[in-house]
Amino acid sequence: MLETMRFSTLLFGCVELAAPWAMRVPKKETSSFYVLPRGNMRLRVDGLETPLLLSAGDVVLVPHGAEHVVDDGSRRTLAPRDFIPTEQLRGPVLTQHRLGGGGPGSTLVVGCFHFSVGAHSPLLSAFPPAIHIPAHESRAVPSLAATVQLIAAESSAPSQGSSIVLGRLADILLVQVLRMRAGTAGLEGAGLQALADPAIGAALGLIHGRLAEPWTVERLAAAVGLSRSGFAARFHALVGEPPLQYLAGWRMAKAAQWLRESNDSIPQIAERVGYASEVAFHKAFKRWHGVGPGAYRRAQGEDRGGPSDPSGDNERTASL
Repeated sequence: MLETMRFSTLLFGCVELAAPWAMRVPKKETSSFYVLPRGNMRLRVDGLETPLLLSAGDVVLVPHGAEHVVDDGSRRTLAPRDFIPTEQLRGPVLTQHRLGGGGPGSTLVVGCFHFSVGAHSPLLSAFPPAIHIPAHESRAVPSLAATVQLIAAESSAPSQGSSIVLGRLADILLVQVLRMRAGTAGLEGAGLQALADPAIGAALGLIHGRLAEPWTVERLAAAVGLSRSGFAARFHALVGEPPLQYLAGWRMAKAAQWLRESNDSIPQIAERVGYASEVAFHKAFKRWHGVGPGAYRRAQGEDRGGPSDPSGDNERTASL
């Protein structure tokens, strides 16, 4: 699923902050994440009823790009003077900024993920407003704890190749966080636990692995040993949408990926995602993505290289 979403790291920054401090991050198309090697932080996200309190070693992901505020947590009500102007965050990737007041210090590593399918991904749309991994939980998973430590160390003392190293570590961090949270109460109702459910996980595997087959609810239910009604209700409860709606969305996500990344013709891609008629595929794709497959491919070709372009990274750094 993550391979189809084709996520990429857009920027990294290591910020040394002294209380009082606060940063307001506007709504955007990227998913923010924060690693807190030292100090304390409070996160308030649109859609989250209560703030999250982070301490040294914690990790948090804001997957939807929702507007949010991060601050040192020392003040119940933030004053305008506490907020750091985004202009002060401008600079090359991996620049170490020292900002804030004269109080207790914190070190914050900031990064952004860009998902190529955006909100159209069934997995991404099912995430909660924030995914928080406290330090004591990450320490229980040695590989995750080691990744957090490596990100903190590489960000604090960048050298040749650090941006490449941090990009790979960020990929690993995201996969580890999602794997850790799959099937847990922390994401109850969010859809990730479906991957850990024997029957629904098997059905998702069939959909992902045999996308061109003419799946029906009856066929999927029979394949995983459930009744039609029982399977449909269980799938909807765990994934967040009916089986055929999920199938349609996944077909469109894969079609978009192949249009971006392959030289296959549109009829070939239509067949790969289960459409015998190119006209029907065109209508379905346009209904899902807002443009036809040909226009989508041309637009992606024009935009290719944007996330990796240094000037694009600087723009996103400035708008952090």
